[in-house]
Amino acid sequence: MHEPRFYRHWIKDGGLISFNVVVEQTDLYIRSRRNLKDKALDSVLKHRGSLEAYIGRHPLFLTTLDAYQAEAEAPAIVKEMARVSQLTGVGPMAAVAGAIAEAVGKDLLAFSPEAIVENGGDIFLKISEKRLVGIYAGQSSFTKRIALEIMPGETPLGIGTSSGSVGHSLSLGSADAVIGLSSSAALADAAATAIANIVRAADDIPKAIEEARSIEGLRGVVIIVGDQMGVWGRVKIVPLS
Repeated sequence: MHEPRFYRHWIKDGGLISFNVVVEQTDLYIRSRRNLKDKALDSVLKHRGSLEAYIGRHPLFLTTLDAYQAEAEAPAIVKEMARVSQLTGVGPMAAVAGAIAEAVGKDLLAFSPEAIVENGGDIFLKISEKRLVGIYAGQSSFTKRIALEIMPGETPLGIGTSSGSVGHSLSLGSADAVIGLSSSAALADAAATAIANIVRAADDIPKAIEEARSIEGLRGVVIIVGDQMGVWGRVKIVPLS
């Protein structure tokens, strides 16, 4: 059973067509210039298939919470998840939502100049005009009030989200939202998890920002705990009217 993703409809992307693709745990909300649902489904099945086959041969990949070293002959999606796990110190499955969003999004760019793929709060986007990405932080006062402003020149871009108070993903911390931005959606996803793991109270925000600064390839981060927010890097936050 998939939980409702009501936050997907807060921001309307003019000029784009929206559709969903669901395969087991993968629940994608996609926006592009054309309805590419069939091609997106083929892409999901391809990338999930290679990932599941690898896990069948290497079950540690699924369960470890530590950095993972993949073999040279591993599938591309596995090698990317392993690479970012080494950069962030978390298990490779912490990057799975972002990795699938990016893999599918890049496949769709062969058929549409714009593609936005959201997978459980982790996003890949390649855009041709300014877009806003709403920030959902549970019961925080910032929810529904602010958004990330993303310009075309910043994309392709990955936006990863982790929370200790929202959703079912594993987090060892208590942040309402940690949002990472990177050219790699897998890295944004894994970094958000790694940073969220050390945020147990608003007083941890400065320490978490120092952790973010140390992650190679991370462009920026937003950390929200209750009514407190910390921001570092190339991030533009705008109010939602």
